[in-house]
Amino acid sequence: MVHSPAHPEHLTVTDDLDQLLAIIPPPIRQPLEVHPQRQEIIEIVLDLGRPPEARFPNGTEYLRTEPVTHQDLEYAIAQVGEFSGDNRAGIERTLHRISGIRNRQGKIIGLTCRVGRAVFGTVSMIRDLVETGQSILLLGRPGVGKTTALREIARVLADDLGKRVVIIDTSNEIAGDGDIPHPAIGRARRMQVARPELQHQVMIEAVENHMPEAIIIDEIGTELEALAARTIAERGVQLIGTAHGNQIENLMKNPTLADLIGGIQAVTLGDDEARRRGTQKTVLERKAPPTFTIAVEMQERYRWVIHEQVADTVDNLLRGRKGATQLRTLGENGQVITTHELPTPEPQPPTQLRRWRRAGRMVALPETSEAGEEFAQLLDHAMNEDPLPFEAYLQREGDDPVHLYPYGVSLELLNQVIMALDLPVILVRDIHQADVMLTPRVQARQNPKVRQMSKSRQIPVYTVKGNTLPHITRALRRLLRLDEGEPGDDWPLLTQGREEDEVEALEEARLAVEQIVIPTGQPVELLPRPPAIRKMQHELVEHYRLRSDSFGEEPNRRLRIFPA
Repeated sequence: MVHSPAHPEHLTVTDDLDQLLAIIPPPIRQPLEVHPQRQEIIEIVLDLGRPPEARFPNGTEYLRTEPVTHQDLEYAIAQVGEFSGDNRAGIERTLHRISGIRNRQGKIIGLTCRVGRAVFGTVSMIRDLVETGQSILLLGRPGVGKTTALREIARVLADDLGKRVVIIDTSNEIAGDGDIPHPAIGRARRMQVARPELQHQVMIEAVENHMPEAIIIDEIGTELEALAARTIAERGVQLIGTAHGNQIENLMKNPTLADLIGGIQAVTLGDDEARRRGTQKTVLERKAPPTFTIAVEMQERYRWVIHEQVADTVDNLLRGRKGATQLRTLGENGQVITTHELPTPEPQPPTQLRRWRRAGRMVALPETSEAGEEFAQLLDHAMNEDPLPFEAYLQREGDDPVHLYPYGVSLELLNQVIMALDLPVILVRDIHQADVMLTPRVQARQNPKVRQMSKSRQIPVYTVKGNTLPHITRALRRLLRLDEGEPGDDWPLLTQGREEDEVEALEEARLAVEQIVIPTGQPVELLPRPPAIRKMQHELVEHYRLRSDSFGEEPNRRLRIFPA
């Protein structure tokens, strides 16, 4: 047992490093035996035709300049056991993992020899949670220490708490290779898995045959494994597992693993409930109780974020809020430092007039009838004449983005304009997160819902004449109070993603406008084009604020551009 410089001094580390180095060919092994960072090595990489590498926490070093040969790989492969279906092998009674890369003929042409370490002391960060008997899910990127934590949790549950513990060891990574498990798991029992795709069957077998009080599972990655985990948890067995993903949000977006945190489903609310919540009628909600009550996000090796109630965390995230969490870190003296983060408050209901938005970007106006009348007058003005009526309501500071709620406006065209011109605009789906609403002028005039939403939430409305690139570009420039610039400035935007024949037709229209119609005041007829391309030409002409009509019969129908 050693104290590794990569771990706090009070933690004891067992790595059996000499046994891993013994499988490495001597010419490659010798530099590592005397390396000053020997105890911190993460893995050794042997790829055919490339220099061998040693990877440390702070970087990678070559072990020699000569490339790895077939003889080097054969030497290492001969020292380890057989490779399983997931191309992994091990060294008996150690925690090291040797993973192979095969060519198309099935021959191994690369090896990743990862150092397995038993670190005693890390479980102190969540020992109080382990002792509750509730199921715990560990999340984190590869190499952050999930398997190491599982190993010690198994030992604490079995030895210190006296529970019947069974480890489902898919690739022999938790308890080491061979039939006799590594001492790091204590009295816990280990069930090996013949093939990775059978892990879910072994999970159920463990419950039915061996009466465990706790089951340890590494890398829940398939839908069948997620269902098996739910079955185990519903039988009253404590479940400790890991899953792919760094945060709970990753699982929410993963349909395969979402069941671990309760699953996500779309629900249609009634009018009254949608009004009470201040949301759209179709919302996302948690489907069922989570399989795991507690979740631990392992951000770094000794920096963990704790969600003590996964159900509350998921519910809050689905409603756009952040739930209560704990941040736990491990000090050099072994002391666990806990910091609590309070949840974000419930959004205000829509019945209260909200005259400002997040981060103070909107100016607060007094709650008076005069202010309400003033807003109504500005709204009427915007509906009819579309000037800049809401300058007092939309105050941007510096580079603050505007949160825009589009209503009836093409999202594809909006995104195209925002990205091409790099505008400080963020599109939002929830009107309560919006600073301003953008809607077609005809919608604003004919749809009473637009006026109702604007007045009830005190959200300014800007209108766009039509769902075309020029109109949307002009509306966003006006909203952000940007110079409209010259029509030709937006040429890259108008041609973005177009086919060659479309660009050629647009270029013809642009040259006709800039070289004939505007300078001479004479109308111009363009070449015959298909309807879709003529539509693009019409939009381009409108960008110059000129008028154009189509004349003739198909297939000779063409555009005629008129001077202003």
